[in-house]
This record gives sequence, structure tokens and C-alpha cells, in this order.
Amino acid sequence: MSIRFTTKARRGMVTLTVAAGLVLGVAGCGGGGDEAKKPESSASASNDGGAKPNPQEGTDELLAELRGEEGLVLQIASAQRDSGGFVTVSGELKNDGDEPVRVSVRTAGDETEIIRHGSSLGGATLVDSESKKRYYVLRDTDGRPLTTTGIPRIKAGDSIPVFMQFPSPPAETTEVTFQIPTFAAAAIQISG
Repeated sequence: MSIRFTTKARRGMVTLTVAAGLVLGVAGCGGGGDEAKKPESSASASNDGGAKPNPQEGTDELLAELRGEEGLVLQIASAQRDSGGFVTVSGELKNDGDEPVRVSVRTAGDETEIIRHGSSLGGATLVDSESKKRYYVLRDTDGRPLTTTGIPRIKAGDSIPVFMQFPSPPAETTEVTFQIPTFAAAAIQISG
């Protein structure tokens, strides 16, 4: 019985060694160097006939600009509906003041589940006045809000990119009111 056990153990070790060798071989063949990326980028440039702006990157036109406390300004660049049933609102949080400033803890809202995960924009909501519904920021399975979190102190004149993700209102709803504690409310258009 001990010879049989030893043979099985050796066979298992050989299998494990071969599998590890194959994994390392495949990883080594992946390359990922600059040479591999150049043909791909030139092929995609020739296929689409020019650069198309990504709606998530924002444009010069803003959907809304909301003024908050201590010189903070939230500039909303896009509110994009996706096929998964979500709306992602993205933009920049800018400090127009003369002094460095932290975002108020009140922007996280007042729900214990969101507050315990630190500073965030978890208090944001979308209000659909037509169907009389309010949409709150989504959360992951651990209760963390699907927004920008851990927002640092923002120096005077600086800005940071931010996002918030909400459940999508019905497809026929294209205009909602965006609200977040300590900032003015604004109507925004949902695209997509």
C-alpha cells in the first residue's frame, strides 16, 4: 500500500510540475511588449476612419455645473445609460476656492451602510419627476457605494475625476434632476 501511495504522489507531483511549466510558458508567450501593441492600434485607427470621442471621457460641453460649499464645483460631463441597466454619471470635482478643501462628509449621505466605508459621493440621487421616483447610488455586495470614494483634500485650482452609478430609469426617461448633499441640484440629460 505504501508503494501505491508513493506512486500516486509522484504522479501528482509530475502533473503539477508539467502544469506549472505550461502556465509559465503561456505567460512568457504573452509578451505584451510595445511591439505587440503597435500593429493593433494602427489597425484600429485605419478601420474607424478617425477618432471618435468616448462619451465617458467628457467633452467641452457640460451637462451641469453644481456649486457647493467652500468653493467646490461639481462639473457633470456625462450621464450615460448602458445596456446592463445602469446610468453612470461622471465629471470632475473642482476647487474654485483659494485654500485646499476636503469634501464634506455629508456628501456620503446619511445611510449607515455607506458612511461606514468612508468619504464618498454616496448621497447622490437622480430624481425622475415624471414617474415620481428617486434613484440612489448603487452598492456592491459589501455595501460600498459605486462612486468615487476616499476623496483626498483638493488643492486650490485643482480638480479630480469623479463618477457615480445608479439604477437606470425607464428608457423613455431622458431628463432627471441630479442631487447631492451640500451642492445645488441640477437637471441633466441621460444619453444612451
